[in-house]
Formats: sequence, structure tokens, C-alpha cells
Amino acid sequence: MKNVMALIMAGGKGERLMPLTAKRSKPAIPFGGLYLLIDITLSNCINSEVYKILVLPQYKSQTLIQQYKSQTLIQHIEDGWNIFSGDLGHFLRIVPPQMMRGDKWYQGTADSIRQNLEIIEKENPQNVLILSGDHIYKMNYARFKDYHTKTNADVSIAVIETAKDQASEYGVLQVDENYHVTGFQEKPKKPSTIPGDPDHSLVSMGIYMFKAEVLFDLLKRDDKPDFGKDILPNILKSHKIMAYPYRRENKLEEVVFFTDAEGSRATVPVEVAPDSGYWRDVGNLDAFWNANMDLCGLNPFFNLYGVRWPMRTMQRQFPPVKTLSVQNEDGTNMEGEFLDSIVAHGCVNGGGAVRNSILSYNVAVHRGVEVDESVIMENVDIGRFSKIKKAIISDGTRIPANTRIGFDPKEDRKRFHVTPRGITVVTREDFQDK
Repeated sequence: MKNVMALIMAGGKGERLMPLTAKRSKPAIPFGGLYLLIDITLSNCINSEVYKILVLPQYKSQTLIQQYKSQTLIQHIEDGWNIFSGDLGHFLRIVPPQMMRGDKWYQGTADSIRQNLEIIEKENPQNVLILSGDHIYKMNYARFKDYHTKTNADVSIAVIETAKDQASEYGVLQVDENYHVTGFQEKPKKPSTIPGDPDHSLVSMGIYMFKAEVLFDLLKRDDKPDFGKDILPNILKSHKIMAYPYRRENKLEEVVFFTDAEGSRATVPVEVAPDSGYWRDVGNLDAFWNANMDLCGLNPFFNLYGVRWPMRTMQRQFPPVKTLSVQNEDGTNMEGEFLDSIVAHGCVNGGGAVRNSILSYNVAVHRGVEVDESVIMENVDIGRFSKIKKAIISDGTRIPANTRIGFDPKEDRKRFHVTPRGITVVTREDFQDK
């Protein structure tokens, strides 16, 4: 992989993730307690031995990541991912919009790369890997590169099988029986299906592998801003474009740690990791909540605890998690407990019950609190006897005592943002001056 350069698109405005993206870009949104979304893509790069990486932030790259002081997406990467050896030719560089080819910021995936062609060409890569910074998946890019080379493709596009009735939300690829791409459909009402499989369509994962010389040529003679919408549909007849069947080809060997129902901890070798075919585009709030819920339980759909495909991040310095037994006024005790949940450092549970939830750093759960199926971001304080269910609580929120969230969507809509699926999203502004 030494001749592969990865370019990570670090997010557009993320309007479908509002209000979470009001003060931070999509790749800077917390995920899974310890991580930011961009950590998943960066971890895939390191695990695949891709050590030449450019990150191209597009929107609010100087946004706040609250933890007593302002940090930026750029600072998170520099502080948490400073693991590269320049002497070996490895690097991770952040390249914000610099308007080097005119007076406009990045207009799309293709335009962001076009504005930085000089930097990329200087490294003389053979292949260029283009990635999104806000998807959840594990992928061995070396297998992707082998497929790209074996098929002698000018461009390879990673695809995933999706039920036909759900494919209209994405870009759909039309292919022949050899997975040679014959057409593109952008969020079609009637998606094309896989040859021989009328119930499923092939959806683009937004992951591309280009022969470097092909990419450079296309960007120099075509000023269109985006690959999927503009450039690739125009080269179907002139270039060889292949679809990479992610679930079929991406086989990850894995060893997982788990604790069974009796409390025994064990390691289990698995020939192929169960989450080798997992992929989520967390482009909206419901998808973001689902992806976090997929981390919980004995056999999670997406496993953070595998040891052969580890997820990295910037670890913050907080004390260990603490649970307390708190005495009620009548002399009875309320035990702080976490069940089927992921809990980050610094959290304190003083007599509350947290079930099937994700808690980020420094969350305070007070006496009598109940939290179910919720995503709680960093520095949240949940007041006594509050009840929270199926919710996303944004960072820094102070929830007053006896608050109920997630039990009455109609009532919640009067105060908070509620998603089509009924997930209640709460921010610190929702409780200001209350």
C-alpha cells in the first residue's frame, strides 16, 4: 500500500444532522463514547497500512469540541493521530480550503481534490483512495486495491447490497454480471437491481479507488465539482469503472473479547468478523442513533472490541467510571448501574439506571435517573429522577430534575427536535433560561 494516497473528505454542512452540526462538522460528531466519526475512517487507513493521508475539511473545520476549552477538528487529528514517521515517508496532513484555484471554497468532492492537485501530484502515488469522514464501517483497503489492480480498472467504486425499496435514498450503480459499471442513478424512484437478484440494488458507499494518472487527467480537463453526480457518469464509455462488492470481498479475520451471560470473559477466534459487511452512512439523526445502538449488547452489529482491527482516537485524561449507592430519604438505597451500555471515562452514576445506551466523557447521572436506548454526549448532567428514552442529548446539556424526554413525542415536539422515527434530540440551548 506504499504507493496509495488516501484523501478523506471531512464533511459538508450536514444539514440532516442538525442541530448536532450547528457548531461542528459531521466528522467531528462524537460516536461510541470515545470517538469522533472521522476516527473510524482513519482507523481503517492505519489498519490497512495506508500511511499517506490528506484530510480535506470543508465546513466549520474550526468548530468547537467542548471539553473545558475549545478544540478543533484539526486539533483532534493533530493531538490524537500524531503517529506518523516522516522519515519513512508517512504523513497525515490537514488541508483546509485555501482557494488556490480561484475565490471559492470547496464545491464538492472533485473540486476539493482539484484545488490540491499540486500537493497530491508531488507525492507521485500510483493509486488514489477517496474516502468519506463520516461513515461507520471496517474495510481492508488493501483488498480493495487488489481488486482494483486485478480488474485493471481505471476507477473502482465500493458498493453494498441494499433492499430495493431502500435504495432510492442513495446513489445506485447499474452493473453487468461481471460488476462492470454500466450506469449511475442518483436517488432513483425505481432503482435498478443486481443482475440475477431482483430484490436488491447496489448502492455506492462513497469510496473510490482511482489510477492516479486517470484522476489527474479527469480533474484537469473537467471542472465539474462532484464525482458521483458529474464526472463518473460522463466517462462510462471512455474508462473502465468497476464496482467492488464490499460484503463479498471484504473478509476480515477477527478475534473478539466478550462477556457471556454468566459473566465469563473469553476470547473467540472468528474466521470472518461478523461486522465485516457492516456499513452505515450516518447522514441523518435516525441513522446516527441507529449506528450507536448497534454498538450495544452481547453480540453488537458493529464491534469496537475486536483486537485485530482496533479503533483509534485521541484518549482524554479523565478518571475511571464511578458508580455509587445513594441513600433515599426513607433509608433505602438506590444503586448506580450500567447495563448493556458503553460508558466513557469520567462518568459518575450516583444511583441511576442506564440501559442500552452510549455515554461519552464526563456524564453525571444523578439519583433516580433512568436512561434507556439513548446517546449521551460529553459533559451532560442529568438531574435527579429524570427519565430519558430513545434520545440524543448533545454535549454540555444540563437537564433539570424530574425531566421526561422521549415518552411523549407530541409533547417533546413543543420543546425539542424529534426525528421521523421518534428520536428526541436535545441541546444545551433547549434548557437555557429555564
